[in-house]
Amino acid sequence: MTQAHQATLLVELLTEELPPKALARLSDAFAESLVERLAARDLIAGEPSFERFATPRRLAVVVHNVRVLAPEKQVREKVLPVSVALDANGQPTAPLAKKLAALGFPDVPLADLERASDGKAEAFFLRYAAPGATLADGLQAALDEVLALGKLPIPKVMTYQRPDGASVQFVRPVQRLTVLHGSEVVPVTAFGIDAGDTTLGHRFLSDGLVAILHADEYEPTLRSKGHVMAGFAQRRASIVEQLNAHARGDRVVMPEALLDEVSALVEWPVVYECRFDDQFLQVPQECLILTMQTNQKYFALTDEAGKLRSRFLIVSNIATQTPGEIVEGNERVVRPRLADAKFFFEQDKKKPLAERVPLLANVVYHNKLGSQLERVERLEALARIVAPLVGADPAIAARAARLAKADLLTDMVGEFPELQGTMGTYYARHDGEAEEVALACTEHYQPRFSGDALPATRIGTAVALADKLETLAGIWGIGLVPTGEKDPFALRRHALGVLRILIEKQLPIDLVALLRDAAGCFRATPQVADCTEALYAFFMDRLRGLLRERGYAASEIEAVLSLQPGKLDDVVARLDAVREFSALPEASALAAANKRITNILKKSEAEANLATPGVGGSTANGAALTVQSALLVEPAERSLSEQLKTVAPAVQAQLDQRDYTRALSALAALRDPVDRFFNDVMVNAEDAALRRNRLALLAELHAQMNCVADISKLAA
Repeated sequence: MTQAHQATLLVELLTEELPPKALARLSDAFAESLVERLAARDLIAGEPSFERFATPRRLAVVVHNVRVLAPEKQVREKVLPVSVALDANGQPTAPLAKKLAALGFPDVPLADLERASDGKAEAFFLRYAAPGATLADGLQAALDEVLALGKLPIPKVMTYQRPDGASVQFVRPVQRLTVLHGSEVVPVTAFGIDAGDTTLGHRFLSDGLVAILHADEYEPTLRSKGHVMAGFAQRRASIVEQLNAHARGDRVVMPEALLDEVSALVEWPVVYECRFDDQFLQVPQECLILTMQTNQKYFALTDEAGKLRSRFLIVSNIATQTPGEIVEGNERVVRPRLADAKFFFEQDKKKPLAERVPLLANVVYHNKLGSQLERVERLEALARIVAPLVGADPAIAARAARLAKADLLTDMVGEFPELQGTMGTYYARHDGEAEEVALACTEHYQPRFSGDALPATRIGTAVALADKLETLAGIWGIGLVPTGEKDPFALRRHALGVLRILIEKQLPIDLVALLRDAAGCFRATPQVADCTEALYAFFMDRLRGLLRERGYAASEIEAVLSLQPGKLDDVVARLDAVREFSALPEASALAAANKRITNILKKSEAEANLATPGVGGSTANGAALTVQSALLVEPAERSLSEQLKTVAPAVQAQLDQRDYTRALSALAALRDPVDRFFNDVMVNAEDAALRRNRLALLAELHAQMNCVADISKLAA
């Protein structure tokens, strides 16, 4: 073959059944890592193009435009420093001869070496053309690297013995290795197995070995002769299509994780319809759906209103015209699972949630924070404080907080922890609790994840805030601060949940006050430190990330958050106003002026005794100076003062209506008088009274310009 010969490369590992939850990750890592290493050896012509394949028993990749021989490379290699390579008379030394021989160029004359600086000293360099790697050698090296222990995301390594008795470690025992470059086998090995041109098809639907005649024919050959749908994505799409076809107008409950797992369990997916007894529909449908999904990998069906049907769908690995035995077998298997769920539900209802609450004393929440009962008591106290702030009844909120964790002790939640909260709602209704209390058992966990719904009721909102704030104050207070990627108590998620509730529900609640109230719940627990300020900074960091995800620029975000707002209900409105203000022709000049004013006031703060912002928008002690009209001696400063008096009422009127866009727009009228002031007036006058008065005028201007946001942050 010539160096220019290119063809498609197929590499397939046939194994015993791979772990389904890890299959997609394994497939991606195997294919991408192998292609990356082939490209690094210049064995792929042009931009790498490849397809990955994964079934329960195979990992494979098809790579296009693979060379049989990589092109030569021009190499520039450092030989030795000149001081070592030459003796005092400028003649080559023995170390130079030895090094050149080691490099494979013993006869290279000194004149052919390049003399140049290596950044520290002069050295000799050798330039030569290195032969390119052969496909066999390059692929063997790439396979060895990719399949080495620790290189692939293997959840649990298996140790097994090859037929020759040698021990091997991989995710599952490897049975065959298929490697073709075009139509020719590439002589490589893996796990003691030599590459060939055959593979195995479906366990039951194909007969014996399947010959792959050409790498380009891998996928269609497996489909037609092996009854294997090799592409993970194609298999998944087929499952979704079949599920929807069998739904017959109903809706299929098909979470992404379940679709991925089922796609990793079958090689030739076929969907069949099954049924269960209608009597089980008396059990909360969340329980039935979860047991079908978790234990059996079945797909539930609901009507258009979301009510569960007694039909369900299974994905089989067997295609047959007479699926009766398959259907009957699956119906027989699911029956005891649903019966268990019905038993748990009936047993749990015999004991009211209120009677379970004292038993939470036996459940440890954290060894430094006490039991779950102590935590519930803190939630009750905090919910009473939060409830009036969201327009909820404190007594009802406290009742909801008391019962919110009680379902943790039920049999159903013990079997399916994912149902915590959901089962509390069902049991609270059965116990005759108020509907708001029942709903809060579920809602207080919301939002559980990014994009999840917020609590819909006021009571649910109050308890949700209390729950998240108590967790943050307690866990942070004992020093378990998130670090890097580690956040075992999900404090980032809790903080984002609080932020979303306050912002999206537009609740005018002071976040700093909430954090102080949460910290106050731990007064009887001395090992918990009050971390209000640290938590506020943590919230602001989370808020910056949240706002960036929503498309706001960093300068816009800093303009609003640098004022350290306590209430967050109008943060988005302020950001939108800042964005519109930035587009005004006067914005750039006013932002630059504001930045200059900020710097002047900081330098003169001690003399002028000017107020400075604190956490949550509070101010430091000390009364700001007032402007004295009699001391406004320059026309430019009188003009600025008069313009401020004109603009201030208009700005305040817009602020009262929370129309921040118009409030900022009104500041545009200050551009000319501000420019004249800085052109004509010496702020640091020698006369102390004049100087203090001008600083007071600038402080008044500064406050007016920053009434919505710190526009100095917009300055380039």
